[in-house]
Order: sequence, then structure tokens, then C-alpha cells
Amino acid sequence: MVKLLKEHNRLNETIFMAVLTLACMGLSIFRFIYADSMVFLFLVWNLFLAFVPWGLTSIMMLKPTYQKNPVVIGILLGAWLIFFPNAPYILTDLFHLRQRYSMPIWFDLILILSFAWTGLLFGFLSLWDIEKIMARSIRRPWVTVISMGLLFLGSFGVYVGRYMGWNSWDVIHEPFRLMNDVGTRIASPVEHPATWGVTVSLGLFLNMIYWSFKFIRMRDK
Repeated sequence: MVKLLKEHNRLNETIFMAVLTLACMGLSIFRFIYADSMVFLFLVWNLFLAFVPWGLTSIMMLKPTYQKNPVVIGILLGAWLIFFPNAPYILTDLFHLRQRYSMPIWFDLILILSFAWTGLLFGFLSLWDIEKIMARSIRRPWVTVISMGLLFLGSFGVYVGRYMGWNSWDVIHEPFRLMNDVGTRIASPVEHPATWGVTVSLGLFLNMIYWSFKFIRMRDK
């Protein structure tokens, strides 16, 4: 596996993300032991869900032959699209931040932000992988437009998860109810201002962060 990661220039990235993940888990375990409370252990699960899209694109990047099979790449990209909103979703876990006597609020803030930052990185790195795959058959300007659209689509997914209570696996578990629930908001946007307010606002925020990263990368070239 190490040799394969080196061949595809992903070893450093994998190690870095593993270190960040372990650091987040360490903070979570410390809080659990110190405060004797399980209140924020759910962040570990949320971070795993944020890892999934990066894990899927890593498979595609490490196995170039998959990219030549339209069925395989279609399945992997479909799964990526379903799980991608989990990456920025952890930002909304800041809603759980409040003063608790068992732990200083500043520690809980750092805890949540650490998980949210790591989750965002998983999402952004996976989106960069998607861009590399698209660039092989789509012109660069369109890749940029699609990336921006995917960030807004991910923001819509965050709303669907946070405010509507749906999960990624409900696409398979309850597809018709989910499609009906989502469809009403698409068909009647004026009747659901909060849906589009959150989607547009969060989408703009994610694009700000994402393209800031892109600018920093280009600045060093």
C-alpha cells in the first residue's frame, strides 16, 4: 500500500490526513475521559462520513484502470456525490456549542472546529481529485463551473441533512420519500426561503474557502 501511495504521490497527503484525524480523535477521547461525558463523541462518526468521499476518490486515483470503466466510475462518482455533503456538514455542529460546567466552552469550540476543519479538508481534497478526473475529458473552464456547482449542491445536501433530518444512506433506504421531500423545495422555492437561504449562503462560503486554497496553491507555482 505504501508503495502504491508513493507511486501516485498520495503518501504525504494520506499521512497528513491520518495525523489530523488522530488529533481530532485524541481531543474527543480526552474530553470524554476528563468530563466523563459522551456529548461530542458523535463528531467521530461525522468525521468518518466526511472521510468517505475522500476515500472514494482515492480509490479512483490509485486505480487508474477504474477511470476507463464507465460503470465503475459512474458508481463511485454517484456514491461520492451522495456522501460529499458530509464533509462541510460538520460546520453545522457548531450549533451544539454552549456553556457546559463539565468543560470550558473554549475547549469545545476548538474540538468542534478541529473536526470541522479536517472534514472540510477531506471534502476539498476529494473535489480536487474529481477535477483531475473531469479535466481528462472536459475543458478547464467547465471544470471550474462544475466545481462551483458541486459546492452549492453540497450546501443543499447540508441543509437536507441538518434541517430535514435525512442521511446519506436514505437515498437507498427511503428514496421515494426523500425525492418527494427534496422535490417540493425544488419545485416551489419561494415557499421554502430557508432552504435556499442556507444553500446559497453556505455555498458562497464554501466557494470562498475552496478558491482561497486554489489561489494559495497557484501562488507558489
